[in-house]
Amino acid sequence: MRYAVLGTGVVGTTIAAKLVSQGNEARLGSRTAGEGKVTYAEAARWAEVVVNATNGAGSLEALRAAGAAALAGKVLIDIANPLDFSKGMPPTLFVKDDDSLAERIQREFPEARVVKTLNTMSCAIMVDPSRLKEEHDVFVSGNDKAAKDFVAELLRGWGWRNIRDLGDITTARGTEMLLPIWLRLWGAIGHADYNFHIAM
Repeated sequence: MRYAVLGTGVVGTTIAAKLVSQGNEARLGSRTAGEGKVTYAEAARWAEVVVNATNGAGSLEALRAAGAAALAGKVLIDIANPLDFSKGMPPTLFVKDDDSLAERIQREFPEARVVKTLNTMSCAIMVDPSRLKEEHDVFVSGNDKAAKDFVAELLRGWGWRNIRDLGDITTARGTEMLLPIWLRLWGAIGHADYNFHIAM
């Protein structure tokens, strides 16, 4: 499978390395090409699946650069968060309550099959849930059931057992709004090796 991973920071490179380790092809998309990277547009056109691992504030701009035609019909795995660092730390959310970044992406690119997931944990846990000894969960939101099933199968291949389908893309509001508590936990605990678990 060919994956375009948009975003060349630690999250994007971690995701790309995991995909390649399992026999997939992955290209890192960036604003400019060079040093093992291609442009957003080049990566998206080449890929069968697109991963949005950009900074949330730049996600729509990056996806516009990728191009609606290159995203049409493809599963678009959105792991970005709408974090606003303009007032320093901790960041606030630039969209919340009655909208989400994932919904904005789906509205702007209606032919893309957007699935929100993996945005409530560190990238180390994203690709290796066994880092944590206790049970913990990953959430999935999206309008397209087949796209969510594809993403769930990918996650199972990474070792995820507790995959919670929250429903349509509007449920991404909830997972994105977990970020303020996640960030404060990081400050309180002193490291990022933790995640959420729904106990029933």
